[in-house]
Amino acid sequence: MFRLLSGVWALLLGIVFIMLGNGMHFTLIGLRGGIEGFSATELAIVTSGYFLGFLSGARITPLMIQRVGHVRVFAALGSFMSAGLIAFPLVTDPIAWTVLRLLVGFCMSGVYVTAESWLNDSTTNETRGSVLAAYMIAQTLGIIGAQGLLTLGDAGTATLFIGASILVSISFGPILLSATPAPAAKVAKPMSLRRLFTGSPLGTVGIFLLGGVYATQSGMAAVFGTEIGMSSDAIALLVAMLFGGALLLQYPIGWLSDRMDRRKLIFGAAVLGGVSCGLGWMAGGNLWFLMAAAFFAGGVTTPLYALFLAYTNDFLTAEEMPAASGGLVFTFGLGAIVGPLLAGWAMGQFSPSAFWLVLGGTFAFIALYALYRMTQRAVAPAEETESYLGVLPTASPVAVEAAGAWAAEQAEQDREAQDEG
Repeated sequence: MFRLLSGVWALLLGIVFIMLGNGMHFTLIGLRGGIEGFSATELAIVTSGYFLGFLSGARITPLMIQRVGHVRVFAALGSFMSAGLIAFPLVTDPIAWTVLRLLVGFCMSGVYVTAESWLNDSTTNETRGSVLAAYMIAQTLGIIGAQGLLTLGDAGTATLFIGASILVSISFGPILLSATPAPAAKVAKPMSLRRLFTGSPLGTVGIFLLGGVYATQSGMAAVFGTEIGMSSDAIALLVAMLFGGALLLQYPIGWLSDRMDRRKLIFGAAVLGGVSCGLGWMAGGNLWFLMAAAFFAGGVTTPLYALFLAYTNDFLTAEEMPAASGGLVFTFGLGAIVGPLLAGWAMGQFSPSAFWLVLGGTFAFIALYALYRMTQRAVAPAEETESYLGVLPTASPVAVEAAGAWAAEQAEQDREAQDEG
């Protein structure tokens, strides 16, 4: 493993620092927005701005890389993102924040595309699965660690925003100083939504709904905590539990994914997510119940993303997978834009606890649709499905395509080994 990571450690270290900065800013928006008196609806619009920028960056960055190269794009996006983070406490206005979030989302998506292109070029077919897994773990640890850093300062000042900006700026050092030149990023044109839906209705609908769940969790959890009067430390812990659950539940769900009907697993994970949200809704101000709800609701969200990707790939040819990956990332992004808007509206119209109701209702819809699809299509034998690889919802089409290619190759090797045995 040491030899495997020796060539990519700088990239992974840089990603950890990026996620520390980006993870801090996600929670800071909710904390500082509450201090400034922003409504849940206003903060929902701010949150959606990030995912609109993220969706745009995933498509435009490869074109930028082809024109001026990885290093220039990476450095430019990093500079703009760092400047954007510092600007938040200087212009405390919802409209200005929405624009800044759109900028940060665009830059962050471009950073992912660039870093993942380097990472993918640094691996072989034999090592790609392990390196991608390490990359996803580095991202998750960075987000969790960011919540701990939030306890070191006051969200009412500019200190934490400056700290996030510094972390992002530092992250580019190890990456730019060690990364070797890579070929221009090539991202396949996304498959049309109609064609994607025809090939996998459950994958398409499920990943759209899950986009709303993920964006609501990551962007509105801090808003919920602020509105019910939780302390900054408790809010940071709440967000950390969302991602901590994902880190711990990814492996067991992935293990089951390769051994049973994935629709049943999707149904079960969605039910667990919905029940957990029900617990969060009933918890009131009980800290431990809220943490348990966040752990399991967040814990199934990331594995569900990988499950939908794997399930969709089960019904595609190897040639169709790259385009389908782009289509699924785009569909997820659309859901991520809509989800926080719905949650913000519900929290503004009813109560902060509507945060859990919106999440729980979305999980319930996923579970019911998975149940319905079980009656419409025969189960694919487990030995004929693609291998599962935990991919985070924050991954760009570059990583999703690479993961899909690795999963197909791994599944083919496993089938050949079984035939020989």
